[in-house]
Amino acid sequence: MERRDFLAMSLAAAAGTAKGEGMTGAPLSREYYQLRRYALQSGPQTQITENYFAKALIPALNRLGIQPVGAFRLEYGPETPAYFLLMPCPSLATLVEVDLRLAQDAAFLKLAEPFWNAPAARPAFERVESTLLSAFEGWPKLIVPKQEKRIFQLRTYESPSYQHHILKVAMFHDGEFELFRKAGFGQVFYGDALVGQRLPCLTYLLSFADLVALDASWDRFRNDPDWQKLSHLPKYSEEGIVSNITNLILSPLACSQI
Repeated sequence: MERRDFLAMSLAAAAGTAKGEGMTGAPLSREYYQLRRYALQSGPQTQITENYFAKALIPALNRLGIQPVGAFRLEYGPETPAYFLLMPCPSLATLVEVDLRLAQDAAFLKLAEPFWNAPAARPAFERVESTLLSAFEGWPKLIVPKQEKRIFQLRTYESPSYQHHILKVAMFHDGEFELFRKAGFGQVFYGDALVGQRLPCLTYLLSFADLVALDASWDRFRNDPDWQKLSHLPKYSEEGIVSNITNLILSPLACSQI
C-alpha cells in the first residue's frame, strides 16, 4: 500500500470513529474543511501568492470538487501579512491528497509555476500551516454570506480536555446557533479539528458588513437573556470549558468565492 493511501484510510477511519460513521464506511452528509494559513513577508510575496490563488490554485481546486473556496487577507491578528485559504469538500480523501492531485494537473502546474517553483533565494512564501476539520453535525454545510460588502471573524476555541471540547461543541447545538442568528451574525461554517495544532479545538467563521456591525452583533449576543441562561447551565458553567480563544479579522481577496 502506498503511503498516501495509508494516510487517507487512516484519517478516514479516525474521522468516522469520532463522528459516528458506520462500519460500512458510508459517508456522512457533513462536509470536511482544510484551512490553510500562508505566512508571508511584506513585498512581492503577497502579490505572487494572490496571483497563484486566483489564476492557478482556486480553479484547480474547483476541478477537484472543492468549492466554494475562501481566500482571505489577515487584517487584525498576529504575524501579518498572512493569507488564509478555506477549502470545503464532501470527500475527506480529496482534502488529504489535494497537493498530490494538484501535482498531476498539467494546466495547474503551468499557471502555478511562479509560486511552486520559486527559487530558494526568493521564496514565494515563508511557511504554510494547515488544519483539517469536520463540519458540526448541526451545521453540516458551509453557507456563503449574502452581503456584498463583508468582513469575516475567524474564531478558534481551545479546550483543556477532550471532554470539555465535546461540551463546547454541544453548547452550540443547544442554542448558540440560534442566538448567533438573532444577534445578526452571518454564520459561514463550524468545524471540529481532526488534525492540526493546539488540539482539542474547534473553529468557526462569521461574516459582517463591517466592524461596526461586528461590535453591535456581539453586544446583542452578550446581552441576550437566553445566552445568560444557556451559559449558566451547570454543565457549561461549572468549569472553564474553553481555555483559550484566537480571534482574527479577515477580509476577502478579490479571488475569494466566499
